[in-house]
Amino acid sequence: MTSDFGGQLRTWRGKRRMSQLQLALVADVSARHIAFLETGRAKPSRPMVLRLGEALEVPRAERNLMLDAAGYRAAYARRPLDSVTMAPIRKAISHMIAGHMPYPAFVFDRHWTVMDANASGHAMLSGFRLTAGDSFIDFLLQPGRGVELVENWHEVAGHLAARFRLESAHVGGDPVLDRAADGLALQAGEGDHGGGGDLPPVLAVCFRFGGMVYPMFSTITQFGTADDIALADIKIEMFFPSDEACEAFFRSMAG
Repeated sequence: MTSDFGGQLRTWRGKRRMSQLQLALVADVSARHIAFLETGRAKPSRPMVLRLGEALEVPRAERNLMLDAAGYRAAYARRPLDSVTMAPIRKAISHMIAGHMPYPAFVFDRHWTVMDANASGHAMLSGFRLTAGDSFIDFLLQPGRGVELVENWHEVAGHLAARFRLESAHVGGDPVLDRAADGLALQAGEGDHGGGGDLPPVLAVCFRFGGMVYPMFSTITQFGTADDIALADIKIEMFFPSDEACEAFFRSMAG
């Protein structure tokens, strides 16, 4: 990415496919001022850099780069999750995943590295021979693993490929997520993605356990007001049973 502020602003506007007028309307400034900032004829104030970064949904780490290019100090920190300041965050995450029992819940970072899980989640990870610190992306890209563990893997792989592409686009491009999307798209193309009929409200992931198939769907939670760089990337994925047999399976495990 270019090091001057005007070049960075122009690059991010291009990534978001916004004209100077569109950005001006969202950021509540004049299109003329946007043009002057991009050409270097005007220098932005610190609040203006932050306002434009917000309008363009620039990730916080890259907003720091924009501030640096404009001659200002960084605004966003990257705090370790085990630091004293993050204690309320750790407590909130633990409360969420523990309260989701007996169903599995996982905590991932931006690149889908396993950060934590509840008891059911750890049991699933153990079955996958994964633990905290392992990459879920690397696991999914292993040949044959997805088909082995998920009955409707080709359909799920296509869904995950689209998800990773969206996540990469949101941060302005991410080689790790792009590599994962390409690999999963290839796997998705190897099989039948289903016939006609109405699509279900959510895509179920049909996990194989002990010779049986248990369909589950998931929700993903993120911290909506996070201004910490690392915290903004944390995802909490919670799985729910799609039928009574799956619900009974997890309740019996908890019992």
